[in-house]
Amino acid sequence: GLIPEFVGRLPVLATLEDLDEDALVTILTQPKNALVKQYQRLFELEDTELTFTEDALSAIAKRAIERKTGARGLRSILEDILLDTMFELPGLDSVTEVVVNEEAVNSDATPLMIHADAEKEPASAG
Repeated sequence: GLIPEFVGRLPVLATLEDLDEDALVTILTQPKNALVKQYQRLFELEDTELTFTEDALSAIAKRAIERKTGARGLRSILEDILLDTMFELPGLDSVTEVVVNEEAVNSDATPLMIHADAEKEPASAG
């Protein structure tokens, strides 16, 4: 073995390959603290379910690849997509689900908001 003082002076080079689309989608969805799960929890606080289509997750990953930001850029992409919706949601009591589709990722369209049916809402006492 070599003494630690000497080993510390040797340059360490590590070559990494860019993450592919599948890896980025896995990072978005699989870990315990995955970004998708974090945002779903934020929406649960407003009694709203947040869902992502498979196409949307792929489009988010593709955007991160295009920007060359890798996994670090996923949060800012999700923030761009969901910021307006998170701001408006507390004032919209009838929204039960927000669906992020490919169109919401690739254009300026907002995610789909699904409202509760009038039949499901409690009738006013009177």
